[in-house]
Amino acid sequence: MPRGGGKGRKERDAGREDEAAGAVGTLEAAVREARRRAAPSVRDFRYNKQRVRLVSRGSELKEGAECILYWMCRDQRVQDNWAFLYAQRLALKQELPLRVCFCLVPTFLDATIRHYGFMLRGLQEVAKECAELDIPFHVLLGCPKDVLPSFVVEHGVGGLVTDFCPLRVPRQWVEEVKERLPEDVPFAQVDAHNIVPCWVASPKQEYSARTIRAKIHSQLPEFLTEFPPVIRHPHLPPNPPEPIAWDACYSSLQVDRTVTEVAWAIPGTAAGLAMLQSFITKRLKSFGSQRNDPNKAALSNLSPWFHFGQVSTQRAILEVQKHRRVYKESVDAFVEEAVVRRELAENFCYYNENYDSVRGAYDWAQSTLKLHAKDKRPFLYKLPQLEQATTHDQLWNAAQLQMVREGKMHGFLRMYWAKKILEWTRSPEEALQFAIYLNDRYELDGMDPNGYVGCLWSICGIHDQGWKERDVFGKIRYMNYAGCKRKFDVDQFERRYAHCK
Repeated sequence: MPRGGGKGRKERDAGREDEAAGAVGTLEAAVREARRRAAPSVRDFRYNKQRVRLVSRGSELKEGAECILYWMCRDQRVQDNWAFLYAQRLALKQELPLRVCFCLVPTFLDATIRHYGFMLRGLQEVAKECAELDIPFHVLLGCPKDVLPSFVVEHGVGGLVTDFCPLRVPRQWVEEVKERLPEDVPFAQVDAHNIVPCWVASPKQEYSARTIRAKIHSQLPEFLTEFPPVIRHPHLPPNPPEPIAWDACYSSLQVDRTVTEVAWAIPGTAAGLAMLQSFITKRLKSFGSQRNDPNKAALSNLSPWFHFGQVSTQRAILEVQKHRRVYKESVDAFVEEAVVRRELAENFCYYNENYDSVRGAYDWAQSTLKLHAKDKRPFLYKLPQLEQATTHDQLWNAAQLQMVREGKMHGFLRMYWAKKILEWTRSPEEALQFAIYLNDRYELDGMDPNGYVGCLWSICGIHDQGWKERDVFGKIRYMNYAGCKRKFDVDQFERRYAHCK
């Protein structure tokens, strides 16, 4: 566990974890029963093979295999995980042991201990649950290409399964592992993160939510199904796995430890389901009408658990949709954001290699930004001034401080925050660079397709249209302080997240 915080921190965490366990008890019981009704196990379930694609050339399982391996990466949970289920399905059919591994890289983009701490504490829950199901869980320290192929050979892996991420670094990991795997080990990838698999939802980059919405909704009846359970695995490996040295995992990290973990978000699937339960019972009724007011408790707050794959978006939709008759406006709005908009972001990052660059913007946006690149800015700030929230705009400062302190900025303010960075920096390229850096460094759900697309929507007009032309912004949609004051009590938010005296 991360050092620091002392006994008080541990006692507070334990108290919150007990509270979360109690809150989620009824939901967990209902979900377990729903899985059981779906099928006794994945072997008896009609698994949709469109979720799976072959990465390697060969498809036949290796002769004399000793196990099947699931390389867990993005989807860090046991249940409600189509990749884990597919791996168990293969193992059950071949009557082989099933192993799960996670490759812990020492650094990843702008991730800090805030991200790694949340992830590792969630993985400890995964390890415990795997042990209860007689499925060995291994943490391999190092880059996948350096540690995974040798693990495959050492354990006689007959088939490898992994999950899916559209971002370039995880995609590179998959390619590097494929090149180093023995030729007789088939390698399959499963989109366990999206409800409609990314490569099924659309074969091309979609222009906007308008162009992908019907494609998603038309396929939801086929893909938005209940999950079967991951069961206690009946085929055991000859030797028990080595205990995981969690302290060594933390020591291996080469990340900034000054951006500390946050108190409100308890890592792991159990806590994520508790947050889902509290959203449904307390905040769902207000989501449709109040989700754009930063002073109201109306959001799901599920993005950290979605990002790390500790809670399945599909599970959240299955549970939220049960309340559509009572809260139709809110449920429809949640489906739009958690399914359509989120899978639109996945689509953009998968089909556009410049998903984090101005070069990824539409031609009209690149043209208008270039035309106004030399416009005089009303204010010019450098990165340290932005990071320390020392601008002239108290609302912007408050939004930045909320993100720094809590690891989560209100969604409406994320748009205002990024657009002001465009207005206050030397160029669109610098604005996007600063916005992505700050988002990825402080947001618990940073380094995510949603984050990249949110920054590009705000600064480069992705998935938007041209608006009235003005200085600096050109035809990019404009937001200002006065508009925010018309929408919510700005003074209240500024007071809540003011600089500490």
